[in-house]
Amino acid sequence: MARIALLGTGLLGAAIGRRLLEQGHSLKVWNRTPEKCQALLEAGGQAISSLPDGASDCDTVISVLRDGPASAAVLQQLGELEGSCVMGMGTMAIAESQALEQQIKAQHGTYLEAPVLGSRPEALKGSLLVMAGGSAELFERQRPILETLSAEPRLMGPVGSGMASKLALNQLIASLTHGFSLALRLVQAQGVAVEDFMEVLRPSAVYAPTYDKKLERMLDQHYDNPNFSTALLRKDLGLFLQASQQAGLDASGLQGILELLQQAQGDAIDGLDYCALHELTQAQR
Repeated sequence: MARIALLGTGLLGAAIGRRLLEQGHSLKVWNRTPEKCQALLEAGGQAISSLPDGASDCDTVISVLRDGPASAAVLQQLGELEGSCVMGMGTMAIAESQALEQQIKAQHGTYLEAPVLGSRPEALKGSLLVMAGGSAELFERQRPILETLSAEPRLMGPVGSGMASKLALNQLIASLTHGFSLALRLVQAQGVAVEDFMEVLRPSAVYAPTYDKKLERMLDQHYDNPNFSTALLRKDLGLFLQASQQAGLDASGLQGILELLQQAQGDAIDGLDYCALHELTQAQR
């Protein structure tokens, strides 16, 4: 079994760590807030008390940190990586991931970006969707670990392609959730029963399972216990728009959703489930 260092034990990172331990891997863990490592330590993980050389005896370093700058800063503190493979599973800008590859090479390690679609429940079951970016040889070397977390990890191409795929999918999360929220608001404003509307929507070509997954939360205004927050959705949509601009695309239609999400910054719903953006589409008073 692999010797793994896990950096970042938030909701997703902690679930990834638990899955790796349950599948027999050796795991060392670190988080900026050490208390967030406690559950994994009790499950058999070892603490990285100091980042310098903290992963020196590990084959693989998995980073599940908030963004690109945090990932680069924390990984830099590891020092020499001596051939260890860094797998970046957090979402960041495409250019940030490509720059991270060069940083890891300078630290004498190898880099495979491996962002995932899914959250805590999927991580615990090993059913995350992994979109890797990097060399085919490195992907194959890391496949046993990736298959612990995903039934069918995919290599999308060189570094940058996995992150582009992840940002594209998270943009769809924002677009679908926003569109569904507006649809609910309009039919309710006209006195249409929500279930009557859903019975028309479900068999149609425009139905997406996420609608039923979030329907009850939206109707009941229950957004606690998020697996993916409003703040993270806003961050990732901003990264998608940035990448679109760099690619010369016209993504101006999404700007309004980003501006809507920016209204939540500093508000209570920022830390709640991302479908709390439904609160932002209600009629202005």
